[in-house]
Amino acid sequence: MGSFTKALVVSLFVGFLAVKWTSPSFNAESLRGARVLVTGASTGIGEQLAYHYAKSGAQIVITARREAMLQQVVEKCMDLGAQKALYITADMGNVLDPERVVDFALEKLGGLDYLVVNHIGPSPFTMWEGDVEHIRWLMQVNFYSHVQMAWRAFDSLEQSKGSLIVVSSLLGKQSSPFVAPYSSTKHTLNGFFGSLYHELSIKKSNISITICTLGLIDTEAAMEKVRNIAMLPAYPATDAALNIITAGATRQPELYYPWFTYIVTVTKDWTPSITNFILQYVFTQRS
Repeated sequence: MGSFTKALVVSLFVGFLAVKWTSPSFNAESLRGARVLVTGASTGIGEQLAYHYAKSGAQIVITARREAMLQQVVEKCMDLGAQKALYITADMGNVLDPERVVDFALEKLGGLDYLVVNHIGPSPFTMWEGDVEHIRWLMQVNFYSHVQMAWRAFDSLEQSKGSLIVVSSLLGKQSSPFVAPYSSTKHTLNGFFGSLYHELSIKKSNISITICTLGLIDTEAAMEKVRNIAMLPAYPATDAALNIITAGATRQPELYYPWFTYIVTVTKDWTPSITNFILQYVFTQRS
């Protein structure tokens, strides 16, 4: 890496920190009584999102496929201080379920202040071998359902000056081996909601959109996939969740967590040969 590139990277890092330091401060009390819908909330980041909202005294509806796990999360949310905590089971691979979930939340909460679309479908961490049907299904779960839910909630979010929080991934900005189906859905997600952000701004809409770019998070599902395959650091789900909530509450257009995901996003096209070498180095071949 040349001296110019090093200086540029350092400058970007300093600029990123400056933006973080000057961003609006977060007051957890502002979430008291807020009406929140969180998807993919039976485990992982979604579960931690529910707990943080509960601690702030929000009214919460959570959804996922597994009822028993949702029941446990709801019980803990009430123990942590949620004003209200409800669940609805749903399969986002079913084209009818995304809108059904939003309708349930609107009915039970009387409207929405925050819609947090966090769910993803399972996808193998392996080289792609031509399974087109899996990609079609994954697009429904990881992309189309997000769009359906956003559109269904828009009128309520407009009235409440609410926020749409889209949980995405660094793999939606930087392609990597073994994740072609997943990465394609996240690229699509970023493209759609990035365009929608501009359209809402042009219309002077009351709705804010926050797109969250996450690195590797230490959820059970993620760690099971990369164990013995990728040499990458993992970051805590509870910290990721709190950063997501803070970014949404302060109406930031983007969140990068951990911080270096921003550097990767900005610099990946400057030195593509170096980026590609690093990506292929950190992944080991399956035996």
